[in-house]
Amino acid sequence: MKVLITGAGGQLGRDLQIHCDAQGDDVIATTRATLDLDDRDSVYQAITTVRPDVVLHVGAFTAVDACESDPDTAYRVNALGTRWVADASRRSGAHLLYVSTDYVFDGTKDDPYVEWDRPNPQSVYGRSKWGGEHEIAVHAPGAGVVRVSWVCGEHGNNMVKTVLKLADRPELAFVDDQRGHPTFTADLAVGLRRLAVARVPGLFHMTNQGAVSWYEFVAAILESAGHDPAKVRPIKTADLDPPRPAPRPANSVLDNAALRLGGFPLLPHYRESLDRLVARLTG
Repeated sequence: MKVLITGAGGQLGRDLQIHCDAQGDDVIATTRATLDLDDRDSVYQAITTVRPDVVLHVGAFTAVDACESDPDTAYRVNALGTRWVADASRRSGAHLLYVSTDYVFDGTKDDPYVEWDRPNPQSVYGRSKWGGEHEIAVHAPGAGVVRVSWVCGEHGNNMVKTVLKLADRPELAFVDDQRGHPTFTADLAVGLRRLAVARVPGLFHMTNQGAVSWYEFVAAILESAGHDPAKVRPIKTADLDPPRPAPRPANSVLDNAALRLGGFPLLPHYRESLDRLVARLTG
């Protein structure tokens, strides 16, 4: 395939490029320098000139707390920028796959969220990404939307790297009242390309399997790296000092129902992928 990736400089974009290259695709990996989501002309020129078979739209303004203080940028990049990507993809005949987020939910549901639950985002970031989902629905019929959560990988900044840097401290504290599915970019890249090849439309949740709190995830990271997991203690979100500007969903657990019911392979359990990632980062 000829694949155009937006946001190829980010942690997911880089693993997508690596995986698509390994599969023999003709990959056009765009960064802000070559496809600026702030700039309509930049988006249209990049996509309509290349005329790819598939557009994997992973570029976004993902600084969750910064979105609270700069909502215009959040909406301009995540919602309006997605409008331009959607329309340019449709005009070019490309199948579009857009990566969204668990932050579209308010986190108050007791059970895992399925694709047909109604979103109710509480943060600017969540609302801007939900806006992007609306733009996809309006301007790119037949496109796919994939919601992910707690993304981490070999490239960029993420929780695994943060914990490994802090691992020599005598004590760590992380919240135990926020739960989700860690999602590893190397696995996610495989799943996203699989959907792109099939050109399936509609909404999917795609995460690694296994629900944990941040406290439990940090303990697993420490254990995987050979450190004492008992050095991390649980705290409540209300006890964070300083508090985070953007509210986080207490329940970010995404049921991968559409993948499972549609017969698509699920991503592996997070512990398998965590051990592989920690080995790469510490080897």
